[in-house]
Amino acid sequence: MGRPLFYDIIEKPATSCIVTICSVIWFVIQKKSIGYSQVGLSYETAIEGHYWRMITSALSHISVLHLVFNMSALWSLGVVEQLGHVGLGTAYYLHYTLVLVVFSGVLVIGIYHLLIARFKIDYFRRVTAVGYSCVVFGWMTILSMKQPSSKLDLFGLLSLPISFAPFESLIFTSIIVPQASFLGHLSGILVGYAISWGLIGGMNNYWALTMLGWIVVVFVFSLKKSGAYDFSFLEIESLTDASLPSVRFIGNGRTLQASAVPLSGVEVV
Repeated sequence: MGRPLFYDIIEKPATSCIVTICSVIWFVIQKKSIGYSQVGLSYETAIEGHYWRMITSALSHISVLHLVFNMSALWSLGVVEQLGHVGLGTAYYLHYTLVLVVFSGVLVIGIYHLLIARFKIDYFRRVTAVGYSCVVFGWMTILSMKQPSSKLDLFGLLSLPISFAPFESLIFTSIIVPQASFLGHLSGILVGYAISWGLIGGMNNYWALTMLGWIVVVFVFSLKKSGAYDFSFLEIESLTDASLPSVRFIGNGRTLQASAVPLSGVEVV
């Protein structure tokens, strides 16, 4: 008789929460018939200031097969939470999940920009990515560097040596699922290597909370500014000097002014 699932849930609290969140979001998407274009991230939506899509695209899945594949791989990778004795653990997992979500999203948009601006491949302007695979591929890479003897279990049927899993999965998904985002997956792998090699490091509770705070601020303000959702308590006003936007919280008369930097098909990830 196998080990009760309850014990795995207790030992993988962060992974369990993420799997639950992604599953609930998938259910809502199906229930409300939300399309990938409404939650996905593309180059065009990014340059229009829809930065909130960096979060919604990562947590959204359109098909049940897409959801099951990503969550099955993520559940197996949740072993990171059980490796506190080798410098990993739940805190490490949460800290660098934030890093993977943000940095892989920024990197894939940067790659799109290079392909569009330098190589004139306009196809990538409208490519819309959705899915948690960029984070999954990132954790595959980190685990392959930190614990090369580990195994990646998919659906409880297929077991891959973790040391080869990132590139095996990259090739496998590109062949089996033609619309899979090769660049999105590759971005996750590259950020995973950057974390493993210490190029991105130093995360602790302070920096994780700081990053999370900025993510929430950017998410809310970009959602408001793009018109995707109307926050009645928040109003963004234009000033005479366009480089100094004003943000007013309705009801208390207070205004916050800050300097600003000018903003300059579907794939599943």
